[in-house]
Amino acid sequence: MSDPVDYVPFETTTTAPVDATASGTPELERLYDVPVELAVEIGRTHMTIRETLALGPGSIVTLNRLAGEPVDLLVNGKPIARGEVVVIDEEFGLRVTEVVAGEPAGETEVAEPPAPVATPVERDPVGLEIPAEA
Repeated sequence: MSDPVDYVPFETTTTAPVDATASGTPELERLYDVPVELAVEIGRTHMTIRETLALGPGSIVTLNRLAGEPVDLLVNGKPIARGEVVVIDEEFGLRVTEVVAGEPAGETEVAEPPAPVATPVERDPVGLEIPAEA
């Protein structure tokens, strides 16, 4: 027979959301100087090695995006926003038009953790587990 379990109400275990714009939050201040790679991706395609080796000056590579479609802003390879390419003083830039929502739980590719190593156990007459000596 199992013992009843006392559950703590969910509302008492949550905290108020942290204001991301507040300066001086010690939890985030440590991360401010961590370098990340930002990239703007205008599109992708798949080619065979033969097609890739045949590329030369004047070759056109067709991408999976339409002209005028928003491009992706990637941080360390993960999309975080979309926007439109702009030219300012002969340099390219990105005008952010949309911030991408995070991936739903369960859809992120995560490496599976290693299987736990089972420790042999013995049981005493009362039923308590006693770890076996190695």
